[in-house]
Amino acid sequence: MISATKSRMKTIGLTGNIASGKSTVAAMLVARGAEHLDADRLVHELYQPGSALVDTIAARFGEGVVAADGSIDRTVLGRIVFGDASALADLEAIVHPYTTRLIAERMRAVASRPDPPPALVIEAVKLIEVGRHKVVDSLWFVVASPETQRKRLVEARGWRLEEANARLAAQAPLEPRLALADEVIRNDGTLQALEVQVAAAWQRLIVAHDEALC
Repeated sequence: MISATKSRMKTIGLTGNIASGKSTVAAMLVARGAEHLDADRLVHELYQPGSALVDTIAARFGEGVVAADGSIDRTVLGRIVFGDASALADLEAIVHPYTTRLIAERMRAVASRPDPPPALVIEAVKLIEVGRHKVVDSLWFVVASPETQRKRLVEARGWRLEEANARLAAQAPLEPRLALADEVIRNDGTLQALEVQVAAAWQRLIVAHDEALC
């Protein structure tokens, strides 16, 4: 296999609905040498005090969404937008341009390193909706049943059942997005079963590509 410096860094768009297991898949890819950009964590950065995004969100949703330290209170904001399709659409229209710019900056920084990783994983729930799937080498979609998602939200994350059901009800339909995926990773089973799928997809994207260039 050739080194990452001899082949172009691959980009993986990693998406899927809430509690489908995207972060678990991302961790498995990181263990294989990939670097990980999590859009949700980047939003956390943009929600910090002093960000222009905080002022824009407060102007739309009220000062009540701003915590005492000047950051966005994600819990308060979530209660406003989930269950209200119009409010959610407004929030996404505000936030996505900021995250798109930040992701593009981080991608350029990683790709310009003297020894970049074999792959950069960009994880985002709304990756397809904002068109980011068009600029990655491979689109991976992680799928779990609503029953599995609900169980994870309630038991692992401690959500109230009403909150979990509201979030699941707000999900976009799966099928149109699945049709765009290069890899569909099904995550209703064991970690071992998930690992097998991730290993096979990595083989197809990275290992087979590098071996062909040897």
